Amino acid sequence: MSVLSQLADALAQGSIEVIDLTSPLSSETPILQLPEQFGQTWPFQLELISDCDDKGPGWYWNNFRTGEHTGTHFDAPNHWISGRDQEDIASVSPAKMIRPLAVIDVTAEVEKDVDFLLTVDHIKAWEAEHGPLPEGGWLIVRTGWAPRTYDQNEALGNSETGPHSPGMTVECAKWLAEEAPIVGVGVETVGTDAGIAHSMDPQFPCHHMMLGAGKYGVTQLKNVDRLPATGAMIIATPLPIVNGSGSPARVLALVER
Repeated sequence: MSVLSQLADALAQGSIEVIDLTSPLSSETPILQLPEQFGQTWPFQLELISDCDDKGPGWYWNNFRTGEHTGTHFDAPNHWISGRDQEDIASVSPAKMIRPLAVIDVTAEVEKDVDFLLTVDHIKAWEAEHGPLPEGGWLIVRTGWAPRTYDQNEALGNSETGPHSPGMTVECAKWLAEEAPIVGVGVETVGTDAGIAHSMDPQFPCHHMMLGAGKYGVTQLKNVDRLPATGAMIIATPLPIVNGSGSPARVLALVER
């Protein structure tokens, strides 16, 4: 029996479970917010074309408009100034969208501190228990943030002192970009960086380091709590928008039961 036949049988029998990591995309989906002096992304909007009516008697369909980085989305390297001359979203190899997956759980730390920052030491401790990060794989950081991503203010952690949400240190972002064998990082938060990342040097280090190194990010994931620390596969499929810097994506995980 071929490998693909074995996979098809495992899916049919339920010994491999498909878990949807994608947040619903609607006009209520939280979006990134920048200071007023900068350009802003559009929230997701549907515009009716026809609904089995005089504008189209046998079909229902819509136009939609939104920013590339809305909801569960995939960051391409050219999204950031550090990766400006690298891949657009249409050029990302499909082979990098289906890869082994590691999950590091820092929910306990985030419960104590919403500004929690992942460090290299956290990852090294995880590796001591679970083995090395997967070669050519993805790392998802589980923070428990997903339930917050159905409300704009809660998703960003907005407060009188600005946004507050977990992320990673500059040193961690640099290590993941330059030394770790992974090709991408996934998070539950609206963006891959912490809420306070605007005050770091460089600003937004996960974006700066990872995308500058030709690596990727996926954001606003859900159901991360259903994933094992190791052994799962990620399938992250953005739209191939020519010259695009990213795209809303359907992100799935394959988990062996």
